[in-house]
Amino acid sequence: MNFASFPSSCDIFCNVIDNYGDIGVSWRLARQLANEFGLNVRLWVDDLGSFAKLCSEVDRKLAKQFCRGVEVCRWDAEFSDVQPAELVIDAFGCALPEVYLLAMTVSSSPPAWINLEYLSAEDWVAGCHRLPSPHPRLPLTRYFFFPGFTARTGGLLLEHDLLSRRDAFMADFSCQTAFWRSIGMNSPYAGTWIVSMFAYENGALEFLFDLWVKGEQSVLCLVPEGRILPQVGRYFGDVNPEPGNEYVRGSLRVRVLPFVDQERYDELLWACDLNFVRGEDSCVRAQWAGKPFVWQIYPQHDAVHQQKLQAFLDIYNASLDAGVAQSMQQFWHAWNSESVSADLVAASWDAFIDQCGELEIHAQTWARDLSANNLALNLLDFSNEIGTMRAFKIEGQ
Repeated sequence: MNFASFPSSCDIFCNVIDNYGDIGVSWRLARQLANEFGLNVRLWVDDLGSFAKLCSEVDRKLAKQFCRGVEVCRWDAEFSDVQPAELVIDAFGCALPEVYLLAMTVSSSPPAWINLEYLSAEDWVAGCHRLPSPHPRLPLTRYFFFPGFTARTGGLLLEHDLLSRRDAFMADFSCQTAFWRSIGMNSPYAGTWIVSMFAYENGALEFLFDLWVKGEQSVLCLVPEGRILPQVGRYFGDVNPEPGNEYVRGSLRVRVLPFVDQERYDELLWACDLNFVRGEDSCVRAQWAGKPFVWQIYPQHDAVHQQKLQAFLDIYNASLDAGVAQSMQQFWHAWNSESVSADLVAASWDAFIDQCGELEIHAQTWARDLSANNLALNLLDFSNEIGTMRAFKIEGQ
């Protein structure tokens, strides 16, 4: 691979909106561009507090610092005058500082400006991927870049060694033992059903816990610190749930984990039999884990998110047996429903869990097939295309 043809520098701007989703994706991309492709990367972040949850090395008091090969810069309201990078990425449509935009217009070599959009499986994404969007006032053009699940989109973030590290972890009992010790636990007993639960507030949670409490199967549920924690506490009568707490009722054992960094979260997904995930970043990581998973999509007004959820299910389930696909779809919709009953959760869970063997085989095949479409590499290739298009335009004038 000829890295010399890629831009040498990149500025990524991230406006933290949903605590961890936006910065999670931006941080992964920044590290991959810096460490795998050799770019000088500055990551501009307006909320270092949320960022520090993902990377414990970050000092929220510093305006500039280097972490894992990336220059992390605090994005203050009073933005300093800096030289723009060759590649400029605004994550999820955040508005770039005016002073930075003006600097882009007078740069001797105008940067390739890309808006990294939110992930969606909807049909319209392929038609909008890579489209130009001229700035209304300035002689600048921004290009839309959509992550996605087909070859007609930008693909997904995937480190070059992630799948090999996953397979090595799964094959090495000592690695798994070390993981459990790192989160303050012993390895679970054989036969325990291990579940990770990273979710938004959810009306189905109590009903699902009831099923696990009364079931014959021993269930260990690992809950990383997050928005669902108060709901977990209420279920067990704990007004102050916090990391390290453990609750046992019937066949269910729940352990609250501190918010883990990104590398440790991957290991958590690998160590579990089933993963409940939320938003964008954890959903993608669950797919790379090659395990059955349940996605809670970010809720939006007018139930727009339900259409996005179904669009993903249509793609993900396309090669599944109809009965298996139906079982998965019914439970996912129950988990994402604003109005759900105990009977619906019970019926859809029973059908879903019966198909987990088939779903694990499918998950492994899906991850392997999806790995051919690498977002970081596609993004860099497209930045080169932007430069080529600009050069032809200048020559034709």
